[in-house]
Amino acid sequence: MENLFKDANYLAYLEEFITENRKEGFLKVLQSRTKHFTIACEDVYQLHNTSAVMRSCEVFGIQELNVVEQRFGKQIDKEIAMGAEKWVDIKRFSTNQDCVNDLKAKGYQIIATTPHENDCMLEDFDITKPSAIFFGTEKLGLSEDIMKQADGFLKIPMVGFTESLNISVSAAIIIQAITNRLRHSDIDWKLTEEELLEKRIDWTRKSIKDIDFITKKYLERV
Repeated sequence: MENLFKDANYLAYLEEFITENRKEGFLKVLQSRTKHFTIACEDVYQLHNTSAVMRSCEVFGIQELNVVEQRFGKQIDKEIAMGAEKWVDIKRFSTNQDCVNDLKAKGYQIIATTPHENDCMLEDFDITKPSAIFFGTEKLGLSEDIMKQADGFLKIPMVGFTESLNISVSAAIIIQAITNRLRHSDIDWKLTEEELLEKRIDWTRKSIKDIDFITKKYLERV
């Protein structure tokens, strides 16, 4: 099955079952998708916050969201996500360390979003490096083990008496800011041809009823 997501002929076959507008819509949206940045939520126990972060990822073009479920098992709140769960890749991890190890193995630097003496203001953040932006729990923020392994610290400039924002609000502000700068840069931030093919197949499959039957018919032909 995995090889099917690398099969351009399979995509061409599947696209016979969707409209031309749907096909063009996928292509247009994928041109703005990126894995240069990825988002990680550490043990967020208010479900609607994780779902809202995922919605921000989808709206602003972040393709992958990493969710650590070390203490609080959860499912995506589809009402809050409003369909975003179909278009964003959710990577689930049972521990913080598993998540950090996976992201570092992919070449991401770990960036903690928290007030810190060595932090960087949002407008000064270096967007050239592939980065995994970590958000912590609603009350306690990021855990000590994430803080110790962070390669950098990022915060939103604030001028009021309130010292923190809701995680979903913070994520929306940061994601919009860094992706907007990214799209106006010379950085090679877009998905690779292989990644584009995989997502086109994935999204087309999700748009077709009886996809298992249709896939079976394709495999009988090849």
